[in-house]
Amino acid sequence: MADSFGPMRDEGADHGIGIGTDAGASRKEPIRVLVVDDHALFRRGLEIVLAAEEDIQVVGEAGDGAEAVDKAADLLPDIILMDVRMPKRGGIEACTSIKEVAPSAKIIMLTISDEEADLYDAIKAGATGYLLKEISTDEVATAIRAVADGQSQISPSMASKLLTEFKSMIQRTDERRLVPAPRLTDRELEVLKLVATGMNNRDIAKELFISENTVKNHVRNILEKLQLHSRMEAVVYAMREKILEIR
Repeated sequence: MADSFGPMRDEGADHGIGIGTDAGASRKEPIRVLVVDDHALFRRGLEIVLAAEEDIQVVGEAGDGAEAVDKAADLLPDIILMDVRMPKRGGIEACTSIKEVAPSAKIIMLTISDEEADLYDAIKAGATGYLLKEISTDEVATAIRAVADGQSQISPSMASKLLTEFKSMIQRTDERRLVPAPRLTDRELEVLKLVATGMNNRDIAKELFISENTVKNHVRNILEKLQLHSRMEAVVYAMREKILEIR
């Protein structure tokens, strides 16, 4: 079982960083968990580990993102432990669909991927946690309880990357503060506000009754005017310059 998670540790050191409310609230019913991974042996290992926890119940498993969406809709789990890269449909891509069919389910990405892009995309897609498979067995159960109680869990090394990126974004914004903020059109401001809520181009198009291509053009114009490279940077910049306030 130790090989399934990489180097196991008996102690509980280096737990994932938690963000949110205090965990530990009393719970009458067990936390219902869906395990999603393309390796059957790894899924089985997780089930064995979690079976020893009285307050956690594995209610199902899936081998890819497409199956995960179906199982989530059918089982309505509290927590979904899901790998990032899987055949047919990856975990990040499945997040959005899972949120539609099981909005109360909280998703923890449990993966070997330490790529920054995967971390950012997972968070944007609605994941509440991002943990590397090098964690100990005890930490898996601890993370499940913490997320069920309202916290976010991110492996320390990944949290460090996230903070570094935010610091870099803020620094780039500060460097531009001496330059007057470019004026966005009313429509561009509407698009930017919807981007900030996490909506994709298709949903924005439906909301504003315009074509998806028109939305793409607006987003491209916004980034060019603000001299930015990503949607996330545009939102941070707009909030810092008080072009846009998100309540």
